[in-house]
Amino acid sequence: MKTKILVSACLMGFKVRYNGQAKPLLARVLEHWHQEQRLVIHCPELAAGLTTPRLPAELVGGDGFTALMENAKIQESDGTDVSQSYLLAAWLALKTAQESGCRLALMTDGSPTCGSQKIYDGTFQGITQPGVGVAAALLRQNGIEVYAESELPALIARIEELEG
Repeated sequence: MKTKILVSACLMGFKVRYNGQAKPLLARVLEHWHQEQRLVIHCPELAAGLTTPRLPAELVGGDGFTALMENAKIQESDGTDVSQSYLLAAWLALKTAQESGCRLALMTDGSPTCGSQKIYDGTFQGITQPGVGVAAALLRQNGIEVYAESELPALIARIEELEG
């Protein structure tokens, strides 16, 4: 059985990022996986009703794990607290992954939702720090392995391991 993978829509070329752009990974392996119908393409922010384009948002006071416990917030560049919308985005990503049978996820690093290795530091100065976004945190808490786009070779190796 082919392992299902939740993948950020922006990595597949959809213009759904905060700035209305895509972040296409366009790896040959993703095209192959897409043809095999193992990819579940999803944008948590759009699923939660956020618009494109939208103001940039960053985690303030922690990462996705602390935001899930309501000990950190997600704030737009104008200071608006948008935590509830992003928490909804996380829960919708989890629901989509579970309903589709995804064991793995490939998500856009740096995002307050999808970041799995790094997030922006909450100062809106373009500075990143180690950490995870709210969807990546929630997926991991529920047993779904999350990979950043820079970790594609590790994801390929993991799929080979799972499928023997």
